[in-house]
Formats: sequence, C-alpha cells, structure tokens
Amino acid sequence: MQYHYLGSTGIQVSQLCMGTMTFGNEADPRESAALFHRCRDAGINTFDCANVYSKGSAEEILGQLIAGCRDELIITSKGWGQMGTDINARGSSRRNLTASVEASLKRLRTSWIDIYFLHRFDPHTSLEETLSALDDLVRQGKIRYIGASNFAAWQVATALGVSARHDWPGFVCIQPMYNLVKRQAEVEILPHAEAAGLGVFSYNPLGGGLLTGKYGQSIEPSEHRLGRLASYGRRYGDEWMLAAAVKYVDFARSNGYNPVSLAVAWAAAHPAITAPIIGARNTVQLEDSLNALEIDMTEELYHRLAALTPTPPPATDRTDDIKP
Repeated sequence: MQYHYLGSTGIQVSQLCMGTMTFGNEADPRESAALFHRCRDAGINTFDCANVYSKGSAEEILGQLIAGCRDELIITSKGWGQMGTDINARGSSRRNLTASVEASLKRLRTSWIDIYFLHRFDPHTSLEETLSALDDLVRQGKIRYIGASNFAAWQVATALGVSARHDWPGFVCIQPMYNLVKRQAEVEILPHAEAAGLGVFSYNPLGGGLLTGKYGQSIEPSEHRLGRLASYGRRYGDEWMLAAAVKYVDFARSNGYNPVSLAVAWAAAHPAITAPIIGARNTVQLEDSLNALEIDMTEELYHRLAALTPTPPPATDRTDDIKP
C-alpha cells in the first residue's frame, strides 16, 4: 500500500479508501468487522462514511471497529441528508449541520471527524451560513477538515472564494463520481481540483456494479445494486453504458485482468485522484478491489480502456485555435 498526501493538508491517506455504505446493510456487523480488519491488514487507513448510510448504523458499526486504533485512521463522514422526520433535519443550515456533527460523533464514538463532507450542494442555504457553521465546528475541534461531495466545479470554486474572503477553513478535498462510464468529472471537476490543490476521493469506480461483469445488455431485478435500487438503475441504465460495459469486460478478461481490479486501477490512475473509494458486501468481493494495487496501469493500457467509452466534450467550444 502506498500513501498519498491529501491536497496541501500534510496528512497522508492510503491509495485506496474503504467506503462503508454496506455496513449495517448488505454487510451485517460481523461481515463489516471482517471487511474492516482485512482493509487494515492491507494498509488502508482511510474509511469513508456518512450519517445516512444504513440510517446511522454504518457510523455505529464503524465507531465500534475503530475504538482500538482511532489515532491511526482518517475517518470521514457527511451531512446534508434527511435524518429523522423533522422537516429541518436535512440540508446545510447551521441548525442541521451542528446537530448532524454531534450525532455522528456519538455514533462514531470519537471526539473528532477527520474530514466532514457536505453530501450535496444546498441551493436553499447561503454558503456564508454553511461555511460559517463549519468554521465554528473546526474551531471547536469536532472536525479537522471540510470537503464537498457531489459539487460542481463552480460550486466548489465559489465556496473556496467565500471561505477565503472570511478567513474560514476551505474545502481540502472533493468527492465526485468517477468511472469508465461516468467521466463528466474530467471536464471541469478534476482539472479544478488539480489547479486548486484539492484532494480527490472518487466514488463508484465500478459503476455501481456495471463494470464487474455481472450484467449483460440489460438490467434485471436482482440481488445486485443495479437491479435492486432504482436510483442506480437510472444512473447506469443507458443503453450505451450497458454496451460499453460488455466491451470493457470482454477486454479485461481477454487480456487476463479481473474486471473489478482493472476498473479500480483505471480510476486510481487519473492524476487528480488521491484515492478511489472501494466498497464490498463481503471479503471475497473486497479482494478483487484490493488486487487493483497489483496492476501496472501503463499509459497505453489507460488510454486503451478510455477509448472504450466516450470522452466528454471540453468545457468550452472554442478549441479550434488552441495549439497542442
């Protein structure tokens, strides 16, 4: 396992980050513990969580598991999503973020969260209110750094400007979706992260399971995420994505690669990515993602894989007179 500096923070994170969305859901507490310990054995020191994962159970399980090694780990969580029935128990208001952090700290059984992400951009709350609340939480020592998940590049840039103007701590990292069939981040999000010196934890390197080889040309109801969750079916259900996934899996297997390992290795190879977030329901699945570390992702292999899916258009149409 190698370790990468997270932006300009000076802290080092493992080149793979373990996501805990399955904890308390597809993985019961016993299986979650097995996943956690296998990750620790592999050298992973960064675990990504959120208050909404398994309605808080993921944080509770993770909190039990980190008790004996908390100081060695980088633990993230997120706020924004609906927790409870109260109409105000969601969003990025000072009220909700303060309550959300306090609740996450209790579930995680820790006095601090290393990186606290805004899970979404909140169009109903001013950035001044949100970032001021996060500044207070940083000053109180309850969170160490802040990040943005699922933000557009302009939203991240605007937030960084607000933080700089008020001398508040700014985002140190972002968390975009990124894989072979979801490459929109290449247009502005990843270039902006590189330019601004932000760390990047990308998620869904397997396209919600699409790039694992479990599916053919259609998504049918099944035990797997794409067939079980309507949101994932909408996200990855376009015909061209299904066709591209078939081509990808054929390429991987015909060249001696496990499709899971290769997909994770491809996402990790982008120069802006600090660490892709992997996930698993059990340790058998986890091994395939960990084996991504063994793949020599050469420039030739990287571009051969990229050629299997459409390259997103550039951020501006005026490229005709730009010389290489």
